[in-house]
This record gives sequence, structure tokens and C-alpha cells, in this order.
Amino acid sequence: MRTLKRAVEQLRQVLEKLYDKYNHRRFIPPDPLQFLYRYWEFADREVVGFLSAALAYGRVEQIEKSLDSLLARMGKSPSAFVKGFGKAERESLKGFRHRFTTGQDISDLLDILKQVLNDQGSIEACFLRGYRQTDRNIIPALSEFSESLLGFYAKKRGGRISRGLKYLLVSPSGKSACKRLNLFLRWMVRKDEVDPGLWESIDKAKLIVPVDVHMARLCRILGLYDRKTVSLATAVEITERFAEIEPADPVKYDFALSRIGIMDNCDGSYRQQCKNCELFGYCFAG
Repeated sequence: MRTLKRAVEQLRQVLEKLYDKYNHRRFIPPDPLQFLYRYWEFADREVVGFLSAALAYGRVEQIEKSLDSLLARMGKSPSAFVKGFGKAERESLKGFRHRFTTGQDISDLLDILKQVLNDQGSIEACFLRGYRQTDRNIIPALSEFSESLLGFYAKKRGGRISRGLKYLLVSPSGKSACKRLNLFLRWMVRKDEVDPGLWESIDKAKLIVPVDVHMARLCRILGLYDRKTVSLATAVEITERFAEIEPADPVKYDFALSRIGIMDNCDGSYRQQCKNCELFGYCFAG
């Protein structure tokens, strides 16, 4: 037991060093979170945060390019664009593409968000309909949120939901790690120098770590899980291990750890600069 406690404390110290080093506003670019900070109004930040997280897949350079293009089409107030979304706005999104997400997919998503904003006032209000303080984590609320948004769309389309829209609104009920929606929730719920924390009604202790292949690789190196595939169960296990270190804020170190891949171009292979990395002893121990 003493050995385990010592290992957890050693890892906490390493993670705190990474947090102190990287968790600063100047390190946000090229992270898609940068686009949220272009706006001041709550409604605009919510919409931009949701879209930025939805398109946070692929190479960071392409994500930046795609979000620049999308937000330019939406004008000075993205929330106003959504609230007034109609034929002209749909036409303006023709030709947009981010990998396999098309302008049609984005139009369908904005049509859903239009109903959310006009009927409920905010994305937060919609999410809170499924949030319960008694839930162990955010997964039940996230499932209800995703499925309710898809339900809005299906009701208008005779029950049909496009593959592109399902990808943008993936639900934990399908056992997906839901990296992009969990990333959006991190931005909305946590508040520090990096995360804006627009939502104040959700306990950050219930968040799930946004896990993609890069985060999964680092967490495996740190010994936080040993599963063969990245799934919802993997994300939960990783989050629970982080909760042993920081129970009130298990997602605290997500941004700092992801900088290792983005800022330091880490791909897991040894390079001379690895000796200066805080994780060197974990990556190449023995």
C-alpha cells in the first residue's frame, strides 16, 4: 500500500510540473479552443465551442483551416447565425468540408442548435435537462444530451439520421469514448487559465477525460490502463486513475498532457530532446 501511495504521489508531482509548464493561455494555439476566445458573448462562445470540439479530429492544421472557413461564413455573431438559420444560411455552407464532415452535416447540426437556442435559451440549459448530481459521472447526462439532439433531427426527417450527423453527435450509449464531446464539456465546465468554464452548474469531478489515440498512448505509458482498444470503458478507467491523484478535478491534466504531442511533436519514439521531458522516466524506464 505504501509503495502504491508513493507511486501515485510521484505521478502527481510529475503531472503538476506539466500543468505549471503548459497550462497557460499562450499555449492554446493551435488547439481548437483558441477559436472560442475570439468571442466575448456567452452565446457565441457556447456555439463556437461546440463547433470547434465537433470538428476536433484530424491534423491540427486542417482543423484550424476548417474552423476559420466555417466561422467566416457565420459572420460576427455565430449564435445569431444559428438562431436565424434558414435557406440563405444553409446555402452559405455549401462547399464547406472538413475531412468527411460536409456542409450538409454542419447545416443539419446548426438546424438542431437553432431549435435548442430558440426553445431552451442555451446549450447548457439543454444539457442540464439530463444532468443529475447523484450520477457517478457525466456519462448519463451526455448520453441523454446526444440522443435528444439526434431526436430533434429525426423528428423532422421521419426518423432518418445521416451518418455524418451521428458522427458529430456520437453518444456514449454506443460505447464510444466520445472524445470530442468530452472535450467540449471540459471547456464548458472547468475554469482556469486555459479552460473558460462558462457553465457553473456542473461538478467538474464528474467529467470524463477526452481520450484520443495520442492521449491513450501517454496514459498507457503512465500505467493508467492496459486495455487493447480505446473505448468508453478505457476513458472511464483513465479518468478513475486521474481521480486518485486529483479527486475534485480528474480532467485537470488533459490540456498539459496533450501539449506534449502538439508542442513537442512527440510520437512515442526516442529522440534526443526526450531527456528534457517530464515523462522521460516513464517512457524509457529500464
